[in-house]
Amino acid sequence: MLKIKDRYVVAVAGASGAIGNEIINILEEREFPVERLRLFDTDKSVGEDMDFEGSDMPVEPLEKGCFNGIDVVFFAAGPEITKAWIAEAVSAGCVVIDCTSFSRMSSEVPLVVPEVNASDLSWHKGVVANPSGAAIQLSSVLKPLHDAASVKRVVVTMLQAVSATSKSAMDELFTQTSDLLSFKDVQKRAYPHQIAFNLLPHVGQFADNDYTKEELRALEETKKILKCRSLTGTVTAVRVPVFRGLSECVNIETERKLTVAQVKELLASAAGITVFDAPSKNIYPFPLEASGRDDIFAGRIREDESIACGINIWTVTDNLRKGSALNAVQIAEELIKT
Repeated sequence: MLKIKDRYVVAVAGASGAIGNEIINILEEREFPVERLRLFDTDKSVGEDMDFEGSDMPVEPLEKGCFNGIDVVFFAAGPEITKAWIAEAVSAGCVVIDCTSFSRMSSEVPLVVPEVNASDLSWHKGVVANPSGAAIQLSSVLKPLHDAASVKRVVVTMLQAVSATSKSAMDELFTQTSDLLSFKDVQKRAYPHQIAFNLLPHVGQFADNDYTKEELRALEETKKILKCRSLTGTVTAVRVPVFRGLSECVNIETERKLTVAQVKELLASAAGITVFDAPSKNIYPFPLEASGRDDIFAGRIREDESIACGINIWTVTDNLRKGSALNAVQIAEELIKT
């Protein structure tokens, strides 16, 4: 467990990546009680400086003994880096908040969205897993409906921004867009096909059943967070030419009927969710509106008239904030509560 004190030595492994950089910004924005910040990354960025609270912080290499004296470390450099260094961090006495997929489905590691299952932090053994953005968003929206009417099935279409891949993918979208508008040929590196002015029904590696691992993971993580193994459903993930923002079209079937008014009230009362729903006035969530903001936005709430107990909801959040970095920092905030 994390020893409660006034200020903490905090580290970010993968500091120069999109998620790592966002964690640093959010630690500063939310005034997390940082005594000292340590930044780690792979060789490509070691030696660079990054700003934190007006000071230049050097990026250090990951090496044996580097986690000594650190209280909390965020792993945001990919599952292979987590796999290689997590034992070193835990043995040094750190509490690890793993923002990669490495720890998420381990039965020994709590998978936490603070607004949904903060109580699971009580049984961590030095590692807490930060869920995928898809599962954070989906479980947050399902939780109040599940408590009220028992969700039994979901059908989800996820529209994922390029920032969920990497900063280089964001650069590629910008470059491809510029090249196409200048009538130039585009170069493809981040994805197997052009992403500018296009949609790719392909997020992550394909599994043997032709679902992608991202699609399978979103549902399995949501079941773990909600402690609802009986939940069934199916997910389709699509990469879209948007820089930031995760949108989810969620069809929900419950055991007991909920009216649209009840769903709106339940969501509006849930922590971290804003209902943004007046379609006759063209008011509904979209990625541009959610970018840089912390909440999950819900709209287009309507009954699925093809079944007795069905609801459709459109949800959007900033995938780099609540979809990853903000949730990770909120986990750290819960850990230091007295």
